[in-house]
Amino acid sequence: MINSSINIANILTIIRILLAPLMLWFLVDRNNSLLIYFHYSWLDYFAAFIFVVASITDFFDGFIARKYNQISTLGQILDPLADKMLMLAGFLGLLVLNRIDVFIIFLILSREFFITGLRILAQNKNITINSSFCAKTKTVVQMIAIGFLIMNWPYGTIILYIALFLTLYSGYEYIKEFIIKS
Repeated sequence: MINSSINIANILTIIRILLAPLMLWFLVDRNNSLLIYFHYSWLDYFAAFIFVVASITDFFDGFIARKYNQISTLGQILDPLADKMLMLAGFLGLLVLNRIDVFIIFLILSREFFITGLRILAQNKNITINSSFCAKTKTVVQMIAIGFLIMNWPYGTIILYIALFLTLYSGYEYIKEFIIKS
C-alpha cells in the first residue's frame, strides 16, 4: 500500500463524492429558479447522466488503484463512503419522486449500515472479510436499478427487487464469513 493520498484513484473518488449531491439536486429541487426552465424529463436526463459518470468513476478508481498500486488508507476510507453517498442520493431522489418504496430503501440501507459495522468489528479482531462476487454484483444491479428508475424506464422496479435480494443475500454471506472466521 502506498502512502500518497493525492493520486488519480482518490481524485476519481472525490469526484464521485461531489457528483452525488449534484445528482440529488437535479432530482429533488425541481422548482429551483435555476431549473424551472427545464422540463422534468430533462432533469431526469441530467441526473441520470451524472449518475452514470459517477458510477463509472467507481469502476475506474478501483481499477487504477490496483493496477498502478495507488491503494491508500484515504482511498480505502473514501471509496466505500463515496459509494454509499451516491446510492443514498439516488435512493432519496427517487423517494422524493415517488419512484421507489421507502421500505426497500430501509432494507438496503440497514444492510449497508450493519455490514459496515460488522466490517469494523472484524477489522478490530484482525479478521479480513473480502467482498464477495454477490456483493459486487449487488452494487452493479443497484446502480442499474437506480439508473432505470431515474429515467422512469420499464422494469426499474423489477431490477430493484433483484438488487434487494442480492443486497440481503450478500449481507448473509458477510455474516456467515464473519462467524466462520471468528
